[in-house]
Amino acid sequence: MPIFAVFVTLLPFERLPWGDKIWTMNRLRYKDANSYYKERFGSKVYKAAIGLADSCPNRDGKCGTGGCIFCSEGGSGEFTISSGSIKESLDHAISMVSKKAGPDARYIAYFQSFSNTYVDPKRLDDALIEAASDERVVQIAIATRPDCLPQDIMEVLARHASQFPVMVELGLQTANDGTGKFINRCFDTSTFVDAVRRLSAIGCDTCAHVIFGLPGEDINDMMESVRVASICTGVKFTCLYIPKGTAIENIWKRGEVEVLGMEEYFDIVEKALDIVPEDKVIFRVTGDCPKKLLLAPLWTSDKRRVINYINRRFGS
Repeated sequence: MPIFAVFVTLLPFERLPWGDKIWTMNRLRYKDANSYYKERFGSKVYKAAIGLADSCPNRDGKCGTGGCIFCSEGGSGEFTISSGSIKESLDHAISMVSKKAGPDARYIAYFQSFSNTYVDPKRLDDALIEAASDERVVQIAIATRPDCLPQDIMEVLARHASQFPVMVELGLQTANDGTGKFINRCFDTSTFVDAVRRLSAIGCDTCAHVIFGLPGEDINDMMESVRVASICTGVKFTCLYIPKGTAIENIWKRGEVEVLGMEEYFDIVEKALDIVPEDKVIFRVTGDCPKKLLLAPLWTSDKRRVINYINRRFGS
């Protein structure tokens, strides 16, 4: 399950939804999400984060309990909208960004929180039908775990991917299975690799989430995670956050884990960008945690500073 994160890519001198005006660059030296979506759909697109699932197998006891140690009670989906039907949820989510996006904007229906293929196949099928039927939606994105793709779910995904763009986002986080056990991931890296191959075979795009700064990992561990993640269509990077109410909070308070500083984190990102093949998409180089939950690293809450830094450092 992916760690919660939202990253906004903007045009030059565009005003953020919360009012700050920031300087950004048109071009980055990697293939970013904006470039990918404009190339694929002909215009800028926005994510409308909505909910479908309400659990995952390492929460309900199927393969573990408590969830990943960094995952919040909201299933890392504090930014998602879940209100009634899929149509109602989309309407609500789109209304949150419509002033910024404009009346003719196009959207990705992003099933974000928890593991969205850990549901009854018919429920998933109905949700995807409803999302794809919305004329504002150009792609469906489904956040889930690689161990939540049984044959009946794959059949649903295959049917939809043959008719509509579908991307499946998988929370790899690390390719080190020892770290995976520590963070209570409850699947091994070979499961991830197999899931990507199966999804690609049925026509789904894929995206892997990778966390830098996990306890006990060095730069070699992190770069190996990047190499493994790069079998996907694209990747999302984020640093380790310490959200309130999570198991990682207690570990952090005991002084058993340190968070990365901003320049330290982007030094790691720089190395990662040298490894990712040029044809792969960097969907995100960092994310953010809701301010009400964030304990550390606090630099991530200064969106204006972070986005300006990214564009100065990685602009072409």
